[in-house]
Amino acid sequence: MVKPVDNKEDKNPNKKPPFELTPNMIMILNNIILIVVVVVSMIIMYVMIDSSMNKKIAKLLPENEQTEDEEDVKQEGVLLDLGEFILNLADTTHRRYLKVGVAMELSKTEAEMIEAQNPTTSGGHGAATPIDSNAAIVGEMERYKPAIRDAVISVLSNKTSDELSTPTGKEIAKEEILQMVNNIFEGQREVMRVSFGQFIIQ
Repeated sequence: MVKPVDNKEDKNPNKKPPFELTPNMIMILNNIILIVVVVVSMIIMYVMIDSSMNKKIAKLLPENEQTEDEEDVKQEGVLLDLGEFILNLADTTHRRYLKVGVAMELSKTEAEMIEAQNPTTSGGHGAATPIDSNAAIVGEMERYKPAIRDAVISVLSNKTSDELSTPTGKEIAKEEILQMVNNIFEGQREVMRVSFGQFIIQ
């Protein structure tokens, strides 16, 4: 007669049941993995973008990095006051007028910037007086003024009062004037910014 096998393992009260993942635990693990992946991806992207930006900045900077004071000198322009304009606007329902003061800041050439840092002097028998390079540039611009004023009138007279009544509309007009005047200079000089003074629509 065969004796039944006594399975002690089955009768062991200390035996732990096999570990099973519940749906809640699976969800928590998935969330943890997702968070880790997102964080790692963000770190990688940050490192790549930071490295790319540093390379671009390095390309823009000269070999010997300029100081802030040198940058300020380089970016300083020459103010050209075009005076006051009174012109008709493009409104079709009612005749509207614009009265505006316009000024421009013009860039200096490299030679002019060097001269501004080391001004030459002129004078006869008396003491030498430094030459004002800004005044010389403004004087040079006199021959361009008719064409510049024509460009300003052309842009503004094609605008309606509604277009020029908003800050965005004014900025668009400034940008259009800037581009037209830069075309007049043909790369010899650059308009850095256009400014409106008194601005009245009637």
